[in-house]
Amino acid sequence: MALRARALYDFRSENPGEISLREHEVLSLCSEQDIEGWLEGVNSRGDRGLFPASYVQVIRAPAAEPPPPARYANVPAAGFEPLPPPAAFKPAQQQQQQQQPPAAQQPPEPFPVPPAAGYPFPMAPYGGPYQPSQGSDDDWDDDWDDSSTVADEPGALGSSYPDYEAAGGSGAAGRYRLSTRSELSLGSRGGGGGGGGGGHAAGHPHPAGGGAKSSATVSRNLNRFSTFVKSGGEAFVLGEASGFVKDGDKLCVVLGPRGPEWQENPYPFQCSIEDPTKQTKFKGMKSYIAYKLVPSHTGQQVHRRYKHFDWLYGRLAEKFPVISVPHLPEKQATGRFEEDFISKRRKGLAWWMDHMCSHPVLAQCDAFQHFLTCPSTDEKAWKQGKRKAEKDEMVGANFFLTISVPAGPGAGLDLQEVESQVDGFKAFTKKMDESALQLNHTVNEFARKQVTGFKKEYQKVGHSFKCLSQAFELDQQAFSAGLNQAIAFTAEAYDAIGDLFADQPRQDLDPVMDLLALYQGHLANFPDIIHVQKGALTKVKESKRHVEEGKMELQKAEGIQERCNIISFATLAEINHFHKIRVRDFKSQMQHFLQQQILFFQKVTQKLEEALHKYDSV
Repeated sequence: MALRARALYDFRSENPGEISLREHEVLSLCSEQDIEGWLEGVNSRGDRGLFPASYVQVIRAPAAEPPPPARYANVPAAGFEPLPPPAAFKPAQQQQQQQQPPAAQQPPEPFPVPPAAGYPFPMAPYGGPYQPSQGSDDDWDDDWDDSSTVADEPGALGSSYPDYEAAGGSGAAGRYRLSTRSELSLGSRGGGGGGGGGGHAAGHPHPAGGGAKSSATVSRNLNRFSTFVKSGGEAFVLGEASGFVKDGDKLCVVLGPRGPEWQENPYPFQCSIEDPTKQTKFKGMKSYIAYKLVPSHTGQQVHRRYKHFDWLYGRLAEKFPVISVPHLPEKQATGRFEEDFISKRRKGLAWWMDHMCSHPVLAQCDAFQHFLTCPSTDEKAWKQGKRKAEKDEMVGANFFLTISVPAGPGAGLDLQEVESQVDGFKAFTKKMDESALQLNHTVNEFARKQVTGFKKEYQKVGHSFKCLSQAFELDQQAFSAGLNQAIAFTAEAYDAIGDLFADQPRQDLDPVMDLLALYQGHLANFPDIIHVQKGALTKVKESKRHVEEGKMELQKAEGIQERCNIISFATLAEINHFHKIRVRDFKSQMQHFLQQQILFFQKVTQKLEEALHKYDSV
């Protein structure tokens, strides 16, 4: 007996691995075991993949061919909810064998909406939602409510680490990697990036009788792990968000010369990160590094550990789904007290802090201000501010309520133009990501050659000149002494030039890789941001279709479009901020790189000129 099923409704696939269904279509099933609400099979067009189990009715009939082997029966959950063992899978429920819409068990829904089904594997190369760091840094055994929540002030047990610039360290070694997108899952803002809005139900049967116009609703995204769903964007667009927004929580988007922009911070400031200091507790059994922060708007220094930065990043990434929160420098399990690593981490944190202070929204966030201003010694105040940030109600769908956009004639957005701009930015980020990876590889390889190859080759030349000088010294004639000394000096010059090559990556190439690492984090954030905006556009298109078919009131559809406009304004504002800060950073970094290159070759030229002048008196 071959396993077959008949489609009860139309289903339109919008993610890899799914197949589309047509109502009344007969499919061949690979297995009767569903995978978290999904079945695998082959449709009448020969397409093979996954579809919602609740959309089909299982039937049994003799067939000449055995069912194809299941490919997804043992697919792991890939970071979401773990799958039960094979013995725990249950046969399709009786409700799949009845000609009844799946949502009929939910009387409040006038329009049958299929139940949510979790997709058994991630839909995009980005990881799941942010999780607190575990185990690989200086917070592995800490509890946030222990007796050392706030970094201690530097004291007798502390030792200061200056920036490590001494020669001998590898210019390209020990760098935190410029991760590929798949490696940035902890920094990713939500799972399942993927296309517009997941799989959507289409062509559902409608209840007979009048009142159809007011009964239609926009369908929900079937992929409940979608960033659009988890960020609260879907609930907001469908009008389900409700909350009281205080004046201090409002985030304003204004129309600037380049389009929507975040309203500038009226009180801009900067914050320096200096003097990494080793601290101990538990009578020396536990060690960590504290960094001194000095915000310019207060002038009061505070000390923070890396785990404090990590906590702050987690709160901001959760609160702001349409803002690119910069990623922190990577963790390191071993060697975290080495001077070179500490110096590089401080520089990475300085870049991170610069982007935080430069963002009009992030810079004014209460959690960030608490992080910058709470005295290091006031443990009670720190814990109170921490708990307040963790109980913030303006997250998820309520976050979008805080966004204020331009109103009045001419202030609206053309959705087609918005979609075109977002698609253009998506193509830009993809190309920038590829170029950044290529540049990082090239720069890293060039730095390695300078540290090892170039230094070795120049010093080999210097050694050869030195051997020639030693051979000439066997001639005891007085008139040859000057030549011998000049050649020996030339040998020393080439040896020194080799050292200059080895030290140079710290001055010019390392800062370039630091900047690329920071922007790789931003590029990993934007697919999720774009996914939220695309999901909102999908709901608008669906509501317009309902209006054209007479199934939805125009006023309800206009409300969906208005809320989609808010997300579009915020997305475009974030894109404009990214471009603005990108131009600033890469202009500054390229100027610094070329200036350091000029200084380097001037030093090389000076060494060669000094050697040349030694022959004038020969």
